[in-house]
Amino acid sequence: MPKAKKPADDDDYIDIDDAEPEGLKGADGGYAWEEEYKRSWDVIQEDASGSIQSSVLGISDQRKRKRRIRDTSIVQRGIIRHVMLVIDESESMSFKDMVPTRIHATLRLAEKFITEFFDQNPISQLSIIATKDGLAERLTELSSNPMDHINALRSKGNKDLAGEPSLQNALELGMHGLKRAPSHGLREIICVLGSLTTCDPGDIEQTLQALKQGQVRVSMVHLAAEVFVFKRICKETGGVFAVAIDEDNMKDVLFEC
Repeated sequence: MPKAKKPADDDDYIDIDDAEPEGLKGADGGYAWEEEYKRSWDVIQEDASGSIQSSVLGISDQRKRKRRIRDTSIVQRGIIRHVMLVIDESESMSFKDMVPTRIHATLRLAEKFITEFFDQNPISQLSIIATKDGLAERLTELSSNPMDHINALRSKGNKDLAGEPSLQNALELGMHGLKRAPSHGLREIICVLGSLTTCDPGDIEQTLQALKQGQVRVSMVHLAAEVFVFKRICKETGGVFAVAIDEDNMKDVLFEC
């Protein structure tokens, strides 16, 4: 018969303390490092009927509040602004990554932009330029009547998308229209583009130097991706370049102009 083992002394055991150090515990009983992270799925909560619509609306309201706070920052602008709004009407604007297509979303936001522009700049002027098939066409002359521009967008804006845009021709046409603008006002060109390419007849570098000499500020909103030459033109003329990830973001970056 095997002999019974002798009980070991207390000193023979390894004392393992299951209690966690105080520094690792958070206020809610979990680990402290877990409190540094917010789990997005915890923000969405169902209401009594099982719907998450109220949470979604809350997130949307939060985005609007952040936009209003950003818009209250001090921005130095002239009293009178002369703006050429360039709209891409190439084949790339027929893509359906925006509802229903890029061109329809752009024209819809362009109308809102024009209304908001004249609300904030009642004595300023605006003109619309469309570019497609390697050419640029002026849809409206510089004027302070928002309905002239909105009617032109509705009648001419979404017809016959074709070819590639010509950024150089659009900028040259915009500079030609801004030559008549008085020197005490700001001269700006705002472009909404969807194409990753541009069909230009000459050296875009010469156009860039002419923009800088004429003190024309160029800003662009692109619907696809960042293009080096587009961003460089905006940077060197003191403008802003942004890529819109969706229609809401497109509205934000366009209205910042």
